Amino acid sequence: MYPEENVRPMREELTQLGFREMRTAREVDAVLAGSKGTALVVVNSICGCAAGKARPGVARALAHPARPDLLVTVFAGQDQDATAQARSYFIGYPPSSPSIALLRDGKLVFMLERRQIEGRRADEIAADLTAAFDRFCAPTASKAGA
Repeated sequence: MYPEENVRPMREELTQLGFREMRTAREVDAVLAGSKGTALVVVNSICGCAAGKARPGVARALAHPARPDLLVTVFAGQDQDATAQARSYFIGYPPSSPSIALLRDGKLVFMLERRQIEGRRADEIAADLTAAFDRFCAPTASKAGA
């Protein structure tokens, strides 16, 4: 594990966008188990592909009119129990970080694994996410009237 002061800026990149951090397995289940609507779950990481690709791609995608109802994140390697519990919702996918999952009514409907993030540009990741948002999410009220 890295010192929290080193990780804090990476956490804040997402929390400043409106993501709620889930730091324990209990928090993950409280948020995701039986949830209604769509939830974007980002498995954050200290690696370069999270910093240069995943987090910026997520930020760009959230400017899209259709967006998830809920934005949540866990931090791989830091909040291990929460990360393991979040990954338990990603049925059919091995653990990877960073990764980005979209759940609807608590069920996985879209997944970007590390192998689909590394080696790509943030705008390509944003395009994948916005396509998933168009398919699974409704436009937000604040964006729909703009």
